[in-house]
Amino acid sequence: MVSEIRYSDDELLISRFEDFLEEFGYAQLIPTLSDFYPDERSLVIEYNDLNKYSDEIMGLLQFHPNNFFHCIEEAVKRLMPVKNLERGALLHVRINDAPKRNSIIVRELRAKHLGNFIAVEGRASRVTEVKPRLVDAKFKCLRCGAILKEHQEDLFFKEPLECYEEQNGCKRTAASTKFKLLSEESTFVDTQKLEIEENPEGKRGGAQPQRLVAYVEDDIVGDINPGDRISLVGTLRTTQKAWPTKSNMFETFLEVNNISHEQHDFEEFEPTEDEKKEFLKVSEDPRLYDKIKGSIAPAIYGYPIEKEALALQLFGGVAKTLSDGTKVRGDIHILLVGDPGTAKSQLIRYISKMAPRGSFTSGKSASAAGLTAAVVKDDFGEGRWTLEAGALVLADKGHACIDELDKMSKNDTSALHEAMEQQTISIAKAGVNAKLLCRCALLAAANPKLGRFSATESKGEQIDLPPALLSRFDVILPFTDKPNKDLDGRIAQHILNNHYVGEILRHGGEGISQAQIEKRNELAEQSVPYLDRDFLKRYIAYAKRNVFPVLSQEAIDLIKDYYVNIRNKSEQKAKDDGGSTTIPITARQLEAFIRLAEASARTRLSHEVRKQDASRAINIVEHYLHQVAGEDGSFDIDIIATGMSKPQADRKRVIRAIVKSLGDNGRMFHIDKVIAMARDEGIDKGQTETLMKRMHQRDGIIYEVRTGSGEFRYAGN
Repeated sequence: MVSEIRYSDDELLISRFEDFLEEFGYAQLIPTLSDFYPDERSLVIEYNDLNKYSDEIMGLLQFHPNNFFHCIEEAVKRLMPVKNLERGALLHVRINDAPKRNSIIVRELRAKHLGNFIAVEGRASRVTEVKPRLVDAKFKCLRCGAILKEHQEDLFFKEPLECYEEQNGCKRTAASTKFKLLSEESTFVDTQKLEIEENPEGKRGGAQPQRLVAYVEDDIVGDINPGDRISLVGTLRTTQKAWPTKSNMFETFLEVNNISHEQHDFEEFEPTEDEKKEFLKVSEDPRLYDKIKGSIAPAIYGYPIEKEALALQLFGGVAKTLSDGTKVRGDIHILLVGDPGTAKSQLIRYISKMAPRGSFTSGKSASAAGLTAAVVKDDFGEGRWTLEAGALVLADKGHACIDELDKMSKNDTSALHEAMEQQTISIAKAGVNAKLLCRCALLAAANPKLGRFSATESKGEQIDLPPALLSRFDVILPFTDKPNKDLDGRIAQHILNNHYVGEILRHGGEGISQAQIEKRNELAEQSVPYLDRDFLKRYIAYAKRNVFPVLSQEAIDLIKDYYVNIRNKSEQKAKDDGGSTTIPITARQLEAFIRLAEASARTRLSHEVRKQDASRAINIVEHYLHQVAGEDGSFDIDIIATGMSKPQADRKRVIRAIVKSLGDNGRMFHIDKVIAMARDEGIDKGQTETLMKRMHQRDGIIYEVRTGSGEFRYAGN
């Protein structure tokens, strides 16, 4: 039946389309839209309306889109007021809301799809600037002066083959005359070229993302940025490779009819009524937090506080726009720093799979441009500079996981500063000025400076990351590996049990006793998540999309009192000791309290942040500050902000002044003299030796004349 319609008289099709437009109320919209031409240039038709009207018409759209759009746009013209037609009003017909079941994955596009009307989903990886494309060219014959019209099709420029007699020409061929293009009298249309790549959740493991070039025209151009998740509907076409010689290999591209932006609020997830009831039931479980923690990497033993922080990161806080227009992020950034073999990478990979939109990359193979955005010059933009989105931009409204962050160069990690706090990527290169969005939570892992934490220095001083970057993390969780007979036994038994279950499952059952099967079933239950991963992913997506908790007064009071009291204690201690005031925490930690408390409330699907949520947030931040920024039983945020505590910085200034005075004019001095002078300033021998060692080995301020002699010279740096 499709072929009968396709090859029947166009008049019959146009008549049927007029009936369709009348029946579904589109005919009444056409005069109004054409009155506002050129501000309004498209009539949007719902896919489901076409489907209800006729199966044959739907078949025509899918398999013969050229004929479909020619006839339906002619029907639109006939329903348009004459006055609007006379002034050149022209409405495109665009198809909206094609069902996802009709979508084709980019990697599954084949020759059989050529010429078909298809839907494709993906992420815009590269986008060119908007350019004019020639549609109807006017030429002047330089022999007789006749004005000729030549319609341009596909992507190649076409000149007249002769001075056409039917257009009052002289019939001379192109070889015996010349034609001049009249640009001012020709018709152009705005065109934009873009490249989409398949969504990360659709990729095979280890496979390169497949990409498709697409062209958008007229009123739908200029609305796409690199990193946007979009759904395109249009006709799949092909063009022949013509360089260096014509080839029998062809390139495909999509001639876009319409674009829809994918919803950014954590998946296009619409729960059923039964699922909503199940979510509410789970949210009321008194053991909810324990069950969610137990569902995060159950094969990894222990780490209760760390898993709780990761669980809250999955739910996230509430992004806000303040009354003065300032935007405050709601995403929680977490850094895992620890000894080798403490399962940091496993935790990160598990979270990247659990998050509704998770991506994973390794610092060893990542650069600043790869993480943020790159300005590239290639044939895609016809030799122009174009933007290519990086991993963080592509993870917009998602969860970005970076392993081996310490292996990245300092220049590359500096590119993360803006992305973490402002959640934007600013590009100003090669004349390209752009600001891309990267509203994602960052989960990173790193190793200490020397590969393993040392007991002689504070953990904060051993994190080999720039202080400016370190201070942007809401939570820093150290993972230490210390011998402990009881704990080591439990960890070993847990790992052995997991391997035993895996071995029995891999064995296939032949020769396995009933006792072994029963033992396997019993042990397997210990590593089964309390909440199924797919269920938890949907639960998180539902919470992030529908729950926006507000701070209660009791939560505000608790956070405020804790913040003020801990800073006041530091001030009071400084007065009592007669020293300078240390800064225990700053406003950045205060915002971390708020974000974690909001995430805690969102976990319960609660629209109110209660006292228990604020208390949970304080416990997590206090836990990490004790380990990372602890100094003599109190907190000193300078350890994170500058790399050393304030008392250490004060002692270093004193030692440096002593060294400078002793080593002035290149004089040699002995370490014993420095120790004696430092003792007079209240600095003991051990602290002096530690600081001297750091000045010698790390800072290069002094150098030892002869190894082991204890005699130094001041380098003057």
